Amino acid sequence: MKTVLTIAGTDPTGGAGAQADLKTFMAHKVYGMSIITALVAQNTLGVKDIMNVTPEFLKEQFQCVFEDIYPDAIKIGMVSETQLIHQIVEQLKKYQAKNIVVDPVMLSTSGSRLLADQALTALKEELILMADIITPNIPEAEVLVDHTITCQEDMILAAKEIRQWYHGDILIKGGHFEDRSDDLLYHGDDVIWLKSEHINNPNTHGTGCTLSSAIAANLAMGDDMVTSVQKAKAYITGALKDGLDLGHGSGPLNHCWNL
Repeated sequence: MKTVLTIAGTDPTGGAGAQADLKTFMAHKVYGMSIITALVAQNTLGVKDIMNVTPEFLKEQFQCVFEDIYPDAIKIGMVSETQLIHQIVEQLKKYQAKNIVVDPVMLSTSGSRLLADQALTALKEELILMADIITPNIPEAEVLVDHTITCQEDMILAAKEIRQWYHGDILIKGGHFEDRSDDLLYHGDDVIWLKSEHINNPNTHGTGCTLSSAIAANLAMGDDMVTSVQKAKAYITGALKDGLDLGHGSGPLNHCWNL
């Protein structure tokens, strides 16, 4: 049994965050574990409140996981405070973590800001540099490069700009475009397009969490990076096409559509 760890905030309605990650791991038949960075009061309508854990408690969670069940891959999601980012980076180095997927969560699907301003620098200069792959959506990529992205050429330009300071793989998700949902994987210096039609489904709560977790699960099972991303893209496409409709806002996905 391969093991995968999520380091993320929570979602009491189960559509995003650690709960979505664990469902995704189960759907990929890997053993899921979680280190919680924050308790997030949220639902399909938005984020109500965030209560971050302390750096000390975060460290204790790392010890419990890595000194008992060492993960084959790691997905890192919402981390909203600088000190927590420092602690995560320190622990990843200490335990020589591998197959690290960073989803640079800055905004929720509902548009709520999830990252403190001062934490953005630590995210860019410390945490992202630890990753084997990062998975920003269009708005997150715009923050990382500090300019707008309106077309596929802009996505390529953004990936090349990020490459100047980060040397892992870059997956820029194109789901915010209305006509297509083509994702760009910048693998080394290769531009790989993962093409998909735009799926007419307003329920996209937790799609970023789910995709990055699927990539981590595939990496844990031994797939190479390109294959892992391709399989994750197919999985998230199927989850969107499933058409689950729960909640009064942007609802969650059916993470177990493939079982």
